[in-house]
Amino acid sequence: MGEHVFYDIVADEKEALVSDAGERLTYAQLDEATSAFATFGLKRDLCFCLCENSPSSVVGYVGLLRAHIVPLLLDRKITSELLSALMERYQPHYLYVPQDMVERFSGYHTIREVMSYALLEADEPHCAELFDELALLLTTSGSTGSPKLVRQSSRNIQSNAEAIVEYLGITPSERAITTLPMNYTYGLSIINSHLLAHATILLTDKSMNMKPFWTFFNDEQATSFGGVPFTYQMLKRVRFFRMDLPSLRYMTQAGGKLSPELHAEFANWAAERGKRFIVMYGQTEATARMGYLPAEKSIEKYGSMGIAIPGGKFTLIDVDGKAITEPHVTGELVYEGDNVTLGYAEGPADLARGDERGGRLETGDMAQFDEDGYYYIVGRKKRFLKIFGNRVNLDEIDRLLSTEFEGMQCASTGVDDRMVTFITDESKIEDVRRWLSGTTRLSQSAFDVRYLEAIPLNEAGKVLYKNLPA
Repeated sequence: MGEHVFYDIVADEKEALVSDAGERLTYAQLDEATSAFATFGLKRDLCFCLCENSPSSVVGYVGLLRAHIVPLLLDRKITSELLSALMERYQPHYLYVPQDMVERFSGYHTIREVMSYALLEADEPHCAELFDELALLLTTSGSTGSPKLVRQSSRNIQSNAEAIVEYLGITPSERAITTLPMNYTYGLSIINSHLLAHATILLTDKSMNMKPFWTFFNDEQATSFGGVPFTYQMLKRVRFFRMDLPSLRYMTQAGGKLSPELHAEFANWAAERGKRFIVMYGQTEATARMGYLPAEKSIEKYGSMGIAIPGGKFTLIDVDGKAITEPHVTGELVYEGDNVTLGYAEGPADLARGDERGGRLETGDMAQFDEDGYYYIVGRKKRFLKIFGNRVNLDEIDRLLSTEFEGMQCASTGVDDRMVTFITDESKIEDVRRWLSGTTRLSQSAFDVRYLEAIPLNEAGKVLYKNLPA
């Protein structure tokens, strides 16, 4: 572990949080606001946090951790149906929500107002039994409403933040701008690592295809940003390569595999301007990051996700679980490190479970390494896609579709950022596309729905995905 836990704040006049609404908090003010949570008389229990990229949201997250309350981070724009289902299942004792949402929560009362947020407590006690080392809960970055959560410990968060600070070389002079939600593991890791480094975080929920984002970027002299593959596709469309961004030092990419062509374009653009482009690899199950491609290798090794982060280790295993030692042989990627999380929770009883992984994660990704030990993701063992940085389980989509559209057969496949769903009712194509977009809360442009007279099945009634049209 490092000199201090990332949320044990060095209280000084250095700027910690700056919002696009003009709010500014120094580290001394952040320390005062977050340490106050320990004086609220809270008991260790579960708290649902409806997050946005604002100082109030970050203060609540850090304050709850400092008070040893276990937050589940959710998007403040979460659908009411999904939120209700999660609340019914997990019965949180506390809620931390924007003040303009307080009246939506019957059965809860306000116990503290914190800036533009309110901390609510259940009228009837909901006592969760929590594992001693459990610190934080995140969704699996899926967006189909699964109640499966990832259980993280303080050690997981701390070790990953330390590794990120080390391999990115984050210093107190950095000014990182938010481009991802803080309830998303990648977005949260940026906040954690920059707090640990005593750097400044520029908070905005504005999209990178909006002029106000870049006005805020330049006015506040942002030095870095992160993005998923869709971010970089969008940046190319908005003529990012023509922008003059003198304060920018580096860019990071994770949340799915970037196309080798786009990887090469951004790597070359960065190299020509003395900036750094760092492709990374991670999963919520490993807190955030497992691998990174050093900027100096970004052109030579384009298409690679790199090497293991400091303190971590990669191996490839074959179908028998034996280690692969020859380059250019495909196997399942296995990661070991202190950032491997405790395991999943699918209901409140699971919150009392201990460490079920022992620091080892079979990622489900198929990969190869080259002669220099750099890893390349080549596919997935299980059926899920990354769509605009969100992990979507194809089996779950098909199960939900079959429930929603009774009597209709369906089968989903595709590539990252493009799902193809075959259905046996031609009249439902537009209905299914709208349903997919609404259920996942992702753009309809990601979904290609096609009619097929019959879904190919084997004798056991299982879909023969390899027999679907290309």
